[in-house]
Amino acid sequence: MKASNIRTKTADELNTELAGLKKEQFNLRFQKATGQLEKTGRIKEVRRDIARIKTIAAEKANGGRKNKA
Repeated sequence: MKASNIRTKTADELNTELAGLKKEQFNLRFQKATGQLEKTGRIKEVRRDIARIKTIAAEKANGGRKNKA
């Protein structure tokens, strides 16, 4: 999933997408534990997509400003 596609979505759409990715992440972890996981790289993709969505959602909530820690 590209960041440019994520930026065009609304906050509700981001929350829906995030919930779906978290469910997928759970299912992938379960498949890995039972030895049924075929695409091991998908776990990494899902983790990164979750991080992208959270980052962009935080930016939108902050009014487009980036946090300086």
